[in-house]
Amino acid sequence: MTSPDINTKTAFILLAHGSRDPHWRRPFEVLLDSLQMQFGNHAVYLAYMEMAEPTLADVAVLANQAGKTQWQIFPLFMSAGGHVRHDIPPMIEALANQYPSVRIDILPPLGEHPLVHQAITQVAGHFLK
Repeated sequence: MTSPDINTKTAFILLAHGSRDPHWRRPFEVLLDSLQMQFGNHAVYLAYMEMAEPTLADVAVLANQAGKTQWQIFPLFMSAGGHVRHDIPPMIEALANQYPSVRIDILPPLGEHPLVHQAITQVAGHFLK
């Protein structure tokens, strides 16, 4: 996976599953805050697939209003399981139909990036010692 091409026309959208539990959502919100501090409030967004807001449709409205013409969807999932392979593509297709002038890219899921594997190995190693 390459780094996001964050420019004035790009919306980098973190997409998490969602939960009603605010404790579950907190790490994603902390991640959003950190990325927004680094790349700007109008460059990075957080959306949930279900059970929490904002939804991907909500974020699409915001990104469109901000003039973003390229949306990079970053699934915050460990692997390309059912949600990534079966549930996200129809959501993206619906957005593409609603916003035909926007380029929408789905990035590989977070857990498939080699840096995530390295980090997990380091954390596990910490506990295994």
